[in-house]
Amino acid sequence: MIKNNFESNTSTYELFPVSGKQVELSFSGDTISSDGGLLLLREVENQINIIDNLSQCLTDNRDQRYIDHTIKEMLTQRIFQIASGYEDCNDCDELRNDMIFKTCAGRLPQSGKPLASQPTMSRLENSLDSKSLYRMESLFLDTFISSYDKQPEVIILDCDDTNTDTYGQQELTLFNQYYQNHCYMPLHIYEGLSGKLVTTILKPRRRSKQSNIASLLKKLINHIRKDWPDTMIIVRGDSHFTSADFMQWCDTKYKIGYITGVSGHKKLHENAKVTIDSAEREFKKYGKFVKRYHSFFYQAGSWHKPQKIVVKVEVSDLGTNIRYIVTNQVDFKAKGLYEKGYCARCGMELRIKEHKLYLKSDRASCSSFKANQFRLFLHSAAYILLHTFQKEVLKNTQFENSTFKTIQNKIIKTAAWVKELKTKVKIELPKSCPSKQIQSNCFEMFSLLRT
Repeated sequence: MIKNNFESNTSTYELFPVSGKQVELSFSGDTISSDGGLLLLREVENQINIIDNLSQCLTDNRDQRYIDHTIKEMLTQRIFQIASGYEDCNDCDELRNDMIFKTCAGRLPQSGKPLASQPTMSRLENSLDSKSLYRMESLFLDTFISSYDKQPEVIILDCDDTNTDTYGQQELTLFNQYYQNHCYMPLHIYEGLSGKLVTTILKPRRRSKQSNIASLLKKLINHIRKDWPDTMIIVRGDSHFTSADFMQWCDTKYKIGYITGVSGHKKLHENAKVTIDSAEREFKKYGKFVKRYHSFFYQAGSWHKPQKIVVKVEVSDLGTNIRYIVTNQVDFKAKGLYEKGYCARCGMELRIKEHKLYLKSDRASCSSFKANQFRLFLHSAAYILLHTFQKEVLKNTQFENSTFKTIQNKIIKTAAWVKELKTKVKIELPKSCPSKQIQSNCFEMFSLLRT
């Protein structure tokens, strides 16, 4: 049975009885939030200041006399919504009065004005110019660099692109034969040893030409090299990132390496023939799975010199599987280069999964290409906040290696009661909370950092 409460404009629902008492329910708890764990992300933001720095990349052309929402407040609102699982811009309308979101954005939970609505947020997304996006791109690189206490001995730049399906008439979206849909192909770059995000760049549906990829990687590496002159930088990716121009550039630079896939062809098969034949004979003789590695030097017509090629040959009931990689790391053995050097890039697939599946970064529904790039940056900022929270704050806990979805479900999705008093804001979390001890330790740690 449903009863209407006309004074509060809500409905009361009668549920099942408990011990003879009727249970009534209504959506009228205006001082209750379902996302109390966002307060910990707010503390993370206070330490790394990525949202504050992003807000300074944007030029605010509005008449300051008539605005209700600053750029920083809107970025905080949007990024925190993404981090807690509310990826749609439409969610702003429902959450603009949520007391935890208001507190995280720097507004008083009860007396403060509501946060931005969906139309206001959409206007922000479509107001960005190329200069602002360029500054944001540079900021992500600076944020990555500043996340290290000192210059690392080595970093690995894992590069890969993924599809973002589009709908309607978005700019620069075309049909992709492989994915059988209209899409963008954003490029994701992460640090392979730590999982830290380096940058994300939205691209049209076609995979960029190797010359364009080479130009982008050179620019990125030069930016990093200014702060880390002695760090060994290794680029790792599939055959799409095997560019003759980029390989030549790496070979002329100090401590720049690459381990990338290379497409197999007749010439490479001829060089690997002895290994292939030997593996096939062994499988034919014993009927057991065979895996072999071999390395040799080979020079393609466009390459400036012979490069080290590693071939992996697998023979099983499914047939012969042959894979090649090319690298300038000549001092390592073939098996180690392939298994520990190249195959370790599979961890990047998990990073993309966090970014795309759990933070829903594939919601590119804006008509403008620039607006969709801006959205991708917002999701990347949410990734950085959650990754920092996971690897630094939750270190040595059960959540250190968990997925973002687990962190959202078990920490961020903590009910919170909020009350604004005359001299303070009081927030209470549930007494019965499975992650209570971990959250308590985190809040205590942040309290010590402020003293």
